[in-house]
Amino acid sequence: MRPEPFKVLIATDAWHPQINGVVRTFERVCEYAPHYNVEIDVLHPGEWRTVPLPTYNEIRLALCTYGSVRDRIEASNPDYIHIATEGPVGFRTRQNCLRTGRGFTTSYHTKFPEYLNARIPVPVDWTYKRLCDFHNAGQAIMVTNDSLKRELSARGFENIRLWSRGVDCEVFHPIENSVLDLPRPIFLYVGRVSVEKNIEAFLKLDLPGTKVVTGKGPQLADLQSKYPDVHFTGAKEGEELTEIYASSDVFVFPSKTDTFGIVLLEALACGTPVAAYPVTGPRDVVGGTGCGALSDDLRQAALDALEIPRERCRAYAKEQSWLRSIGDFMNNILGVNDEPEFDLDEIERAASAEKRDFSSG
Repeated sequence: MRPEPFKVLIATDAWHPQINGVVRTFERVCEYAPHYNVEIDVLHPGEWRTVPLPTYNEIRLALCTYGSVRDRIEASNPDYIHIATEGPVGFRTRQNCLRTGRGFTTSYHTKFPEYLNARIPVPVDWTYKRLCDFHNAGQAIMVTNDSLKRELSARGFENIRLWSRGVDCEVFHPIENSVLDLPRPIFLYVGRVSVEKNIEAFLKLDLPGTKVVTGKGPQLADLQSKYPDVHFTGAKEGEELTEIYASSDVFVFPSKTDTFGIVLLEALACGTPVAAYPVTGPRDVVGGTGCGALSDDLRQAALDALEIPRERCRAYAKEQSWLRSIGDFMNNILGVNDEPEFDLDEIERAASAEKRDFSSG
């Protein structure tokens, strides 16, 4: 275990009130950092005036200047800087690091070139080239799985390190009684309701029972109009979200652009098996675990997933620890700076002992 405290500044364009995998991930970084004696400072769009992202009003872009970001970094005086996103906050932070000679790490969360191409006819290769230049200027790029690492390496991305994700199995758990009084089987989608999520591939399927969509986004009104038989719940959080996961029979994940999909682990923690395409993300999270059905025929995958034991899904999710995930994040930062790294087994033992002491007290 590395005893000396240190401070990490995380520069991100995705933060509250957004609800997405990037925000959830860095919320967990903040939550679990004290176990590593680490202080986290978050540099986010809420510190400036913002404007809506064209075609996606829910995402706000910070009107940050180089000088204001420079002053904020100097005031924070972090030991390490991590750039989470490639937006205005991330770009200005990168600019400052390059000008001042500060090292920094980055993370790659979404297949943004495919996301952009789904909305605007921008060539995918052109966007990847710009992203490659952005990330390769840092000391290391953190990605969620081996599939993505191979894809990015083939496009010229360098110094790639793995950083997987976790799930809180106390927050997400099975329930005894369903909160969804709908014809079964219930096939569920949870996430942003937008074109890059490929939700229509799910809604068009000829499936028995009921399709449920939980989330909000720019495509919501259009899908509600086109698919009146689908049950739309709006965005849910906390116990309400857990109850919806746990009340469903299959979690359907139609996205082909996500690099991981934290919602996959959340569904599994509630005992709900997964149906998805055999692409980066689902292939790495559930491939070979027996907790999901992956097929280019999404309808068949959804039907096959009905046969998967819910106990198996829950057991697998309990092995996916946020504590260890955040430890991998910290060790990636320390490793590229040739610093002693944390003993993650020791951290987990200390956290378990602390939890037992708290429970007995």
